[in-house]
Amino acid sequence: MTRWKAAETAIAKRLGGKRVPISGRARGDVPDIEPGVEFEWLSVEVKNREAVPLWLLDGMKQAHAAAKEGQLPVVILHKVGTRYSDSILCLSMSDFELWFGGPHAL
Repeated sequence: MTRWKAAETAIAKRLGGKRVPISGRARGDVPDIEPGVEFEWLSVEVKNREAVPLWLLDGMKQAHAAAKEGQLPVVILHKVGTRYSDSILCLSMSDFELWFGGPHAL
């Protein structure tokens, strides 16, 4: 199994769902993962990469270091010249599971 398929399968399992095969679908037609009933409110695309930008990892470390008890650490990416409502919100899978539950919640 390719790395990206393995990543999609593992993340689908964490969300109580299944990976949607790429065959027979157009880009953007359906998401990569069909989550379980608990997370059917999500539309999930998985991007698996050898490297994640260091500035993004550093931002996550900063968010975690600054978070007080009861706060969800997130990084918000905003592209200059775009609407703030189009910014991207990032959080770790473990924080997502801690806050929203799921099969692997702590």
